[in-house]
Amino acid sequence: MAIAWRRLIRRAATSPGRLTTLTAVVVVLGLAFGLAGVLAMRASVGLVSDVTDRSGPLSLQAQDIYRSLSDADATAATAFLGNGVEPAELRKRYLDDIARASSALTVALHSAEGRSATALGVLVRQIPVYTGLVESARTYNRQGIPLGGAYLREASALMRQTILPAAQELFRAEATRLSDAQRAVARWPWTVTLLGLALLGVLVLTQRYLIRLTNRRLNRGMVLATVAALVAFGWLAIAASGAAGHISDGRDGGSEQVGLLAEARITALQARADEGLTLIARGDGKAFEDDFKVMMEQLAGKDGKGGLLQRAHQEAPDDAARAAVQQAQQHAAEWLTVHQKVRELDDGSQHAEAVKLATDGDASAASAAGRLDAALAEGIAGGGRRFDRAAAGAGDALGGADIAVALLALAVAAAAAFGLNQRIAEYR
Repeated sequence: MAIAWRRLIRRAATSPGRLTTLTAVVVVLGLAFGLAGVLAMRASVGLVSDVTDRSGPLSLQAQDIYRSLSDADATAATAFLGNGVEPAELRKRYLDDIARASSALTVALHSAEGRSATALGVLVRQIPVYTGLVESARTYNRQGIPLGGAYLREASALMRQTILPAAQELFRAEATRLSDAQRAVARWPWTVTLLGLALLGVLVLTQRYLIRLTNRRLNRGMVLATVAALVAFGWLAIAASGAAGHISDGRDGGSEQVGLLAEARITALQARADEGLTLIARGDGKAFEDDFKVMMEQLAGKDGKGGLLQRAHQEAPDDAARAAVQQAQQHAAEWLTVHQKVRELDDGSQHAEAVKLATDGDASAASAAGRLDAALAEGIAGGGRRFDRAAAGAGDALGGADIAVALLALAVAAAAAFGLNQRIAEYR
């Protein structure tokens, strides 16, 4: 055994032995680079698929649940201002909101886990309780019994204190999942990079050794292996950087902008519910009016030039996005102006006139709030389209990269082995 080991050492110290060792190193390193590259590219493809097929859609569903429930609460409050029978269009809007939220819940339940599953459990249990309270309030209101107002306030309290926080937790959990997936796609594959650089370094050093050993400038096999390694390394780098760039664009100009505008939209809907509940309380709604002021300050700032809308304007990725936010800022200012007139009428014992200005006509507070909601919806839709384009671009950038890297890595190993074996054969 010792004799065989010494022979092996002596053999490795000869020129053929060194070339054999170099062949093994290049082949193993080339195959390792190829395997790591394939795994990295397939992992990125899986992450992009998660962004486009799971975390992205779930984030949008969570946002839709949050928005639909907020709108249902605001619509129920506005509808209750009618004398006895609420307007048919408001009733339909309320029912559509509940149906939309329930449908999104059903879809989300199939894929949610962890924090999302817990939040969904709260929503599934509490939404029927909320709708039952609203129906009780509606029944009493149709009969002209003041107890309906108490039921509606209880329903709104349940919505704000339990249901909406659960919806917000669902939205945040899915937004966090989406952000984590986006960051993972944008993360540079350092392991593959180091293996690729090591492979190129060994190929160059091996060729320099061959030049000194044989006095020949080129070894066709090694040149081919080096070219294949460079192409594989470049392909991988372009695919990874392209996917990362697209995903970063989708995050900055898509999902983050959508999240900001969605938060602004929900804040506006909560303010609209506060406006209706203040009028329903008939002089006893100071708490709702105070909350309205807090919501509007969060939405547009104290002077109408701050808050969530100003942040969205500053972070808008293009002119179209900025234009949508500017429209929202304008409608928010219009709404606040009308709201102040509503409060003046209500505080001046002109309740019927206040209700009419709040709910009826193009110049009403409800109309201004509706235009604000439409502008925010347009901005959210635009952000969603940017997100979808970016995700599709990331998928295109990664398309075929794993197969290309695998084939090129095999070419590196085969070409290097062929070229070095030619030199080894000269010693036989």
